[in-house]
Amino acid sequence: MTTETRVHNILRDIRQPDIQIPDSQREAVINVLNTLLADEHVLLLKTHNYHWNILGPNFAELHELFGEQYETLDGLVDEIAERARMLGGKAVGTMREYLERTHLSEEPGVYPDAEQMLANLLTDHETIIRYLRQAIDDCAEKYGDVGTSDLLTGVLRAHEKMAWFLRAHLQK
Repeated sequence: MTTETRVHNILRDIRQPDIQIPDSQREAVINVLNTLLADEHVLLLKTHNYHWNILGPNFAELHELFGEQYETLDGLVDEIAERARMLGGKAVGTMREYLERTHLSEEPGVYPDAEQMLANLLTDHETIIRYLRQAIDDCAEKYGDVGTSDLLTGVLRAHEKMAWFLRAHLQK
């Protein structure tokens, strides 16, 4: 074997993480992360849209709440994308990829009232929470990746808190 071939083989071997997670399982985790990344981006954009377009007597309070929530979501997006990269994968990053992968729906051109905005966001958070509960178990038990499972547990807690705040606003 030539020196050039040995160097090429070494470089090829170090390009992917050697972390005791088989490639097929690592790729499955990256897929879970990219699906979550799509959901997070759609929810981030919807929350930002509502932040810009909120009207009514609770404008200031809801404008602030939506602002805090999209900032939280923006931080989650970065952590999720970076985890996919840590595992040797790519993080999806286009609207087309997000819309192909997301569990959430959009309503272009629709500007609901404040109560419907709260309900829509709550529904989306709860959809993500349900996905996360399964993903946490899959990552830890099925794919042997407790690191991603731990990250997803933190993401779950963030969504549960945001959902709680939205639910509290909907209670009369």
